[in-house]
Amino acid sequence: MRWRGRRQSSNVEDRRGRGGFGSGLGKGGLSFPRGGGSGGIGGRGLIGLVAIVAVLWLLGVNPVDLLQGTLSPDRQTAGTRLPETSAQNQASAPEDELKQFVSVVLADTEDVWHELFRASGETYSEPTLVLFSDQVRSACGFAGAAMGPFYCPGDSTVYLDLGFFRELRERFEAPGDFAQAYVIAHEVGHHVQNLVGILPKYNELRQTLSEREANALSVRLELQADCFAGVFAYFERQRGVLEEGDVAEALGAAAAVGDDAIQRRTQGQVVPDAFNHGSSADRQAWFQAGFETGDVTRCDTFSRDDP
Repeated sequence: MRWRGRRQSSNVEDRRGRGGFGSGLGKGGLSFPRGGGSGGIGGRGLIGLVAIVAVLWLLGVNPVDLLQGTLSPDRQTAGTRLPETSAQNQASAPEDELKQFVSVVLADTEDVWHELFRASGETYSEPTLVLFSDQVRSACGFAGAAMGPFYCPGDSTVYLDLGFFRELRERFEAPGDFAQAYVIAHEVGHHVQNLVGILPKYNELRQTLSEREANALSVRLELQADCFAGVFAYFERQRGVLEEGDVAEALGAAAAVGDDAIQRRTQGQVVPDAFNHGSSADRQAWFQAGFETGDVTRCDTFSRDDP
């Protein structure tokens, strides 16, 4: 991904080394997009998104559940990491470069979603992205780094410990800068869901569902965020910032964090009823659907089983 020397977002808040007690509470804000590609979100596209929200009457997300991470809720990292040592501090230069990378990717998501919302006559409300180490306090509660990246609708903020990128590369065997960009774009996809009313509806009604039903609907929620990440990648390609192999990196990450892949790795067997993010194949397929079309209305994971 061609990211060096490009605009960085001003919405990145660095709380690394602050023990997790930064403020960062409050904010909120609601809004919404066009799709690009053939469909867009203007006109009929926007109506399609309203229809998606109507379908979501069947849903309801608990923000505390989101703290489990929208990528890998059953990651087995035990506890939280110890405070940084002087040896760890020597690795700050690579992390500072990662911070710049994250800021560029977030800026790109802002550009894409601002344009999509504008095409629908709406205004996009930008999320904050908080970088933290070890643990962090959010409007959704207190979270450790073991929970992975997550989006909190209570403060419209994405939370990310940069150590997750190392785990993505080494433990999940999904290397590459666009694998990392996929992670960010997926979390921003949850922010878009929050803006258009999907997360609030999901949260409102989830408590009426059985665990099995809630898991099944959570899968559809996550696959839609994957599709939105694909839409983001479509526009990145249009802007000429993708390099050869970038899409393969994103698809590799989507496969690596599929529920079946994680269950096979951690428990030796696959239990589909326990899926809450989607299989590797489904995550790849929905990302690909967004990437091939750039059409947000193709991301209706709630009324169709396949892209």
